[in-house]
Amino acid sequence: QLRLVESGGGLVQPGGSLRLSCAASGFTLNSYAIGWFRQAPGKEREGVSCISSYGSTNYADSVKGRFTISRNNAKKMVYLQINSLKPEDTAVYYCAARAFRPCVLSKDYNLWGQGTQVTVSS
Repeated sequence: QLRLVESGGGLVQPGGSLRLSCAASGFTLNSYAIGWFRQAPGKEREGVSCISSYGSTNYADSVKGRFTISRNNAKKMVYLQINSLKPEDTAVYYCAARAFRPCVLSKDYNLWGQGTQVTVSS
C-alpha cells in the first residue's frame, strides 16, 4: 500500500524552528517528486515547497529563505526544515507525491499524507 506519513509538527513560539518529516512506504521514492503543502483554517491548501526526484527545489515566495526541503531516498524520507516561524505559518502541513513528473507547487499530486499540525503562538 502506497503511503505517506507526516510527523514533526507541534506548538512553537514565533521565531522558533521545526523539522517536518514525510515517510514514504509501499513504493520507491527515487522516481517521485515530493511537495509540501499547508492549509490554514478557512483557507485554500497552498504549496510551500517541492523537490524533484533528482533534487531540484522550489519554494513559494512566502517561505523563501526560511524553509528548506531535502530528501533521503535511501531512507525514503523527505524533510522540511522551517526556521523563523511566524504565526501565519500556523496550518496543517501535508506532503504529497507524484511520479515521473517535475515538482510543482500546484496540487496536482497523486498521493497525499494525512498532515501534521504546526501551531505558532506565544
